Amino acid sequence: MSRAKIALGAFGLVVFSIPAHADVTCTERSFDGLAYTACEVDPRVDDLRLFLDAPSGDKYGQFSTIEGTLAPQGETLAFAMNGGMYHDDRAPVGHYIEDGQEIMRVIPNAGPGNFGLLPNGVFCIRDDRADVIETLTYDAARPDCRYATQSGPMLVIDGSLHQRFLPDSTSRYIRNGVGTSNDGTQAVFVISDQPVTFHEFGRIFRDDLGLPQALFFDGSVSRLHAPQLKRSDFGRWLGPIVGVVVPADR
Repeated sequence: MSRAKIALGAFGLVVFSIPAHADVTCTERSFDGLAYTACEVDPRVDDLRLFLDAPSGDKYGQFSTIEGTLAPQGETLAFAMNGGMYHDDRAPVGHYIEDGQEIMRVIPNAGPGNFGLLPNGVFCIRDDRADVIETLTYDAARPDCRYATQSGPMLVIDGSLHQRFLPDSTSRYIRNGVGTSNDGTQAVFVISDQPVTFHEFGRIFRDDLGLPQALFFDGSVSRLHAPQLKRSDFGRWLGPIVGVVVPADR
């Protein structure tokens, strides 16, 4: 396919033409009366990566910046979303590995904010699988991740919701995260399309998608790039970004 044209639309959205083929399946879905968008990736065949520092030395920050870097190589994004919490300078708050190089160490201890609401976890991408792993388990095993990003809290741990999530919570935000299957062959990235609680967000991974492990990426900055849905959210500059790369002419 030819590379999609980009145009700034209303409500901070960038509109794309639909690609002829994509390795990622993104669908809009409803669970418990709440709206979500989910993108399913097969790490065995999809080129799933993390993006932080552009060749210029600056942080990528936007989906369009990644697209601009991929285009001369004949590649494009089939899907992307923000992939973990970051500081004001957009450096990762927690552990981060990109293309085998550790950028930030593991943070094992509790702390302020959602990141420090233990247990938190690490999303680990290997050559043939991807897994959400609780941080202390990850730190003890140190799997050979080509890419990894630490965030928190965990949403689902071995099939159970995080023990601190309250069914009657009033804290609602747009939220995004990722869940994985036990065999590592399925990674589903989800963003809520309306404000939801942690309890509601964890339940879509456990009860609707049937995924035993899931990790929260972020809240108010949550954004999705899904060309097959003609969607690319525009907003604040991001830190880590996770996405799937495909040939631009597919």
